[in-house]
Amino acid sequence: MSRNLVIYYSRRGQNYFGGKIVDIEKGNAEQLAEYISEATGADVFEVRTVKDYPEDYTECTEVAQKELKMNARPQLEEYLDTVEKYDNIFVVGPCWWGTYPMAMFSLLEEIDFTGKKVLPVMTHEGSGMGSAERDLKKMCRGARVKRGLAVQGSQVPSSQETVAAWAIKNAK
Repeated sequence: MSRNLVIYYSRRGQNYFGGKIVDIEKGNAEQLAEYISEATGADVFEVRTVKDYPEDYTECTEVAQKELKMNARPQLEEYLDTVEKYDNIFVVGPCWWGTYPMAMFSLLEEIDFTGKKVLPVMTHEGSGMGSAERDLKKMCRGARVKRGLAVQGSQVPSSQETVAAWAIKNAK
């Protein structure tokens, strides 16, 4: 049986959701990470930044855009040293300006993924996977990055069966 890990970054609070900004108690990517973990028995690692992003959605997007332009690497509260004991790594996060938040790259570029299967999963409100698959191929040294799954954020609450089936199929 394959050993699985979910690495995710998620944003609670103000989110763009179904065409408007609303407050959500649990981030969309966090929900997907839970669906994948439940379906595959995966361990879970949450990426948390030392400095929180702004509560205000618009301000957060401005900070995210600035980080992308600067190719920033926000400092994290905790880092993974290795993914050696895992076969499959699901990388779950929101699509911020066409890719994962830079905080994800702060973690991923530090890990040796040689021989691992990496499965991109992205929440979005219209941009799909953006450049996430291509970016993971650069960040996850030595990995076999597979075709990812994009889930519209406003559809996350009703996507558990679809996400679980995709995760089980791809974790083989």
